[in-house]
Amino acid sequence: MTDSPSEERGPRITARLVDGPLSGTSVAVASVEGRPPKTVDADGPGGARHRYCLAQWQQSGHSAQYSFLYDV
Repeated sequence: MTDSPSEERGPRITARLVDGPLSGTSVAVASVEGRPPKTVDADGPGGARHRYCLAQWQQSGHSAQYSFLYDV
């Protein structure tokens, strides 16, 4: 996952990717106003990028589960 310089600051959470091409992996992402972002883009093998969305709107703790949406 590639963050812009402004997103590298502040609290981060662990996005756990639960299905799709990156199933079982995790990436660190910047939180948005103390919450997990609605979507994350993650880099896959061979330069592929994949978009994931929150699996459930209400999540707690320092990690959140994300489900595969589509290739970017």
